[in-house]
Amino acid sequence: MSANLEVATLGGGCFWCTEAIYLDLKGVEKVVSGYTGGQVENPTYKAVCTGTTGHAEVVQVTFDPAVVSFKEVLEVFFLTHDPTTLNRQGNDVGTQYRSAVFYHTEAQKAVAEQVKAELNKAGAWSNPIVTEITAAAKFYPAEDYHQNYYNQNGREPYCQFVVRPKVEKFRKVFKGKLKSE
Repeated sequence: MSANLEVATLGGGCFWCTEAIYLDLKGVEKVVSGYTGGQVENPTYKAVCTGTTGHAEVVQVTFDPAVVSFKEVLEVFFLTHDPTTLNRQGNDVGTQYRSAVFYHTEAQKAVAEQVKAELNKAGAWSNPIVTEITAAAKFYPAEDYHQNYYNQNGREPYCQFVVRPKVEKFRKVFKGKLKSE
């Protein structure tokens, strides 16, 4: 791994979907599904699913900015989920599924605010973007069975009907930015 890696922490609904997308993005070194933004220490999936911990399902993406910029990471983020729905993505409802960028530096905060403003101004969606942009808090990796979920469980119904279409859309739109197979 390069010594100049950066970390992005993003909540785009179910972390299985978001993780699957970033695992395919050129310049991404590592993706870890987990939880952040809440008040409970060492949260479990079961606890986060109640919506009472304050945590969001997120992915922590380690990337090489010489290959893929933070702005490009955010462009993928905004295109591959609905950033206009508050506390939900499709049938996944609750604050744990909120759209959020948890920035690690002031530069990331500025880029996130700029991208959000540009997309709103351009009318990229018919409704305004409600993505939360907030400072990164302690990140808790999710349980092992959540890691690399789509690649290990791609035949499961949720993966077929929810994750796969998002991955296919990403691969079509960003085909020039995919890792070599």
